[in-house]
Amino acid sequence: MARFTFNNVGTCSRGVSFDIEDNIVKNVQFDGGCNGNTQGVAALVEGMEVHDAIRRMKNIDCGGRGTSCPDQLARNLERALAAAL
Repeated sequence: MARFTFNNVGTCSRGVSFDIEDNIVKNVQFDGGCNGNTQGVAALVEGMEVHDAIRRMKNIDCGGRGTSCPDQLARNLERALAAAL
């Protein structure tokens, strides 16, 4: 299992940490942001295959910012996959 921590850009949440084990997303924790929403996103992706999580969340926009907490999680999952290569 590998633990990853990244800063978020353009969102209320400052960052996100998560584990990837056997290509499965686990233990997602956002730093800041809308507590209910970030907890909900974390619960929804728990146990999801990494590529499925990316596909579902990437490019979700929050209030015209061009990104969102789910989008940042997707982008950071991509970064984690790239770092693991």
